[in-house]
Amino acid sequence: MQNVAGQKRVVIIGAGLGGLSAAISLASEGFRVELIEKNDKVGGKLNVLSKDGFTFDLGPSILTMPEIFDALFTRAGRKRSDYVTFEAVQPHWRNFFEDGTVVDLSPDAQIQKQEFDKLGQHVYGEFIEFMAYAQKLSDETQAGYFEKGIDGVWELLKFYGLKRSLHFDIFSTMDQGVRRFVHDPKLIDILNYFIKYVGASPYDAPALMNLLPAIQYQYGLWYVRGGMYALAQALEKLAIELGVTIHVNTEVERIEHNHHIAKSVKLKNGETISADIVVSNMEVIPAMKSLLQSTESDIKKMRRFKPSCSGIVMHLGVDCVYPQLAHHNFFYSKNSRAHFTSVFKKGDLSEDPTIYLVAPCKTDVNQAPSGCEVIKILPHIPCLNPDKPIRDDEYYAMRERVLIKLERMGLTDLREHIVTEEYWTPNDIQAKYYSNQGSIYGVEANRLVNLGFKAPQRSETLSNLYFVGGSVNPGGGMPMVTLSGQLVCDKILQDLKKREN
Repeated sequence: MQNVAGQKRVVIIGAGLGGLSAAISLASEGFRVELIEKNDKVGGKLNVLSKDGFTFDLGPSILTMPEIFDALFTRAGRKRSDYVTFEAVQPHWRNFFEDGTVVDLSPDAQIQKQEFDKLGQHVYGEFIEFMAYAQKLSDETQAGYFEKGIDGVWELLKFYGLKRSLHFDIFSTMDQGVRRFVHDPKLIDILNYFIKYVGASPYDAPALMNLLPAIQYQYGLWYVRGGMYALAQALEKLAIELGVTIHVNTEVERIEHNHHIAKSVKLKNGETISADIVVSNMEVIPAMKSLLQSTESDIKKMRRFKPSCSGIVMHLGVDCVYPQLAHHNFFYSKNSRAHFTSVFKKGDLSEDPTIYLVAPCKTDVNQAPSGCEVIKILPHIPCLNPDKPIRDDEYYAMRERVLIKLERMGLTDLREHIVTEEYWTPNDIQAKYYSNQGSIYGVEANRLVNLGFKAPQRSETLSNLYFVGGSVNPGGGMPMVTLSGQLVCDKILQDLKKREN
């Protein structure tokens, strides 16, 4: 395969974590790889901005499953620790409720029991029972879906068989799975909001998503020393060492194909790059629309892979320190179901959203000037909908609503302490990353629509076109999109071997 790979030229469109991972994996197998990125740096949504002495990690803030990143470096014959350092974050995150209750999630069992005892004497026991259930889901998923790169329902049934597939609790939603074990309303909210990793609703997502707490407690929660963008820089360095050619500020206009085979990519500057294999890190549906000029009927076939939610993203530099914050924090809605209904059923901006807040200076003081800190705020909101547009002033009114809520819940005079800000709406996210309708997490996990599956990694129209990133299996989040790049490399090797035989 090494000799065959060395004769094959792979063009990868998009240098997000999925594209970088695919480039490294393929180059490690001997392929000639060119990586094309429309923005001025690699990383995709893993992005960074320095402004007025503050450093803002514009994209992902939580890293789990470091073993996936380690495996990528190992595949290339390197050690990840020689390129980038991961630091454990404790507590995992802090949960704030309107009645003043504050509960930490901790990897230390004794501390965790003390925290849940605040909610009631039986709560920790319920949590332990739930986690045993969650761990079984995680073990089953990692055995096939992750390790084998299962890419749809039929592949799932083929690998697991019908009886074993029932272990995924397929007839329940995430919320129903939680409530089978847990009765305390605050713990239900905490466990349900692990869905933030994939940008869906626990009332619609399959119960399989309850593997998320098990993964977090098994693998820990991590920060990248120097800021999250240091991971993108490490992968870029490795890719270059392996011979990958990286083009930034270069945009692909279309994929040229003939007889269901991709032949080349045409750039917007008029240049054409021939390719034996094409990998797209652009989300599947936007790629079909802009790069492949697919028919409306072909795009309609993909409607079950509707976009995840989006968000209003506020990166604030403040001239004070809020000692009550942990690195990761959640401020809960009084009525979580009403919040999720607003976002995922009505397509409205929630009147009382649950808010994710990151304060990275709790781990890394160098992200802000002395006596200051960075605060990133992300409430989930609907993705862009041309049939129900949301005006800019409505987004900004929600920004004000969120800040007022945070002030009410303990961040005194937050608005008065803002000295610099970077503020994004779904329109900005769509324009920057070409994400489908401004989605943040790729495809929404919905039990009744797609069973939680994302789009397949192999193109259904071109035999040598593959996809990576959050819109395809295994899904969104830094570990999963990185794994997608490794899995697509394995699929390419498998397909070439089949063609040889």
